[in-house]
Amino acid sequence: MKNAIRLVAASALLMSAGAVFSQQAAPVAAVAAEPRNVVQLSAAGMVQVEQDMLTITLMANKEAPTLAAAQTQLKQALDEALAQAKAGAQPGQMDVSTGTFSLYPRYGKDQKVLGWQGRAELRLEGRDFGRITGMAGKIQSMAVSDVSFGLSREARAKAEGEAQSQAIEQFKTRAAELSKAFGFASYGLREVSVSGSGISVVPQGMRMAREKMASFASDAPVPVQPGREQVSISVSGTVQMR
Repeated sequence: MKNAIRLVAASALLMSAGAVFSQQAAPVAAVAAEPRNVVQLSAAGMVQVEQDMLTITLMANKEAPTLAAAQTQLKQALDEALAQAKAGAQPGQMDVSTGTFSLYPRYGKDQKVLGWQGRAELRLEGRDFGRITGMAGKIQSMAVSDVSFGLSREARAKAEGEAQSQAIEQFKTRAAELSKAFGFASYGLREVSVSGSGISVVPQGMRMAREKMASFASDAPVPVQPGREQVSISVSGTVQMR
């Protein structure tokens, strides 16, 4: 019995000593040398490229006394436009897709349904501006409701690569200049982040083209003019001068 008591007491003593050692060692392990001679900086690269993607949205509005009649008229207009557009479609050059197809009631003053209205959309999108604008002018069952420009994946990727190279070179130059200014011979990269954005620049000619859309001949190509897009990449991070 005495031996058992001694063993229990010894175990408790060892556990207590281990806890004390752990508590004393923890602050020592937690202490870490703070980085010195660290500077934070950022740089940006920007490339302006001509937009090479065109999207023309065609729209049909129909009104009828009943829901079924409005839906039938809207479907006929869309079917006719879709068949005509698909006949001239070419992957990448002019892709065809449908957009909004909606029907809603038209109410009178007494909140009774007087009739039904509907709207359908068809989109022509691609790189072949002549094919797209020509088709938009030929389709008679729908009218042009919107024209927009953008960049293809290939054009955007190329522009982003150029802008990124500019930003990285500028970042490296600034890091070297700052290190030299503070009396250091070189620097080491600690962390870095890269982000990008694109801004469309619409020329005056594009605004004029939109104003003229209502007056062009029904079978003539839609007048359009692409703008340019600014693709920018920013690089920010920290370097340690040494």
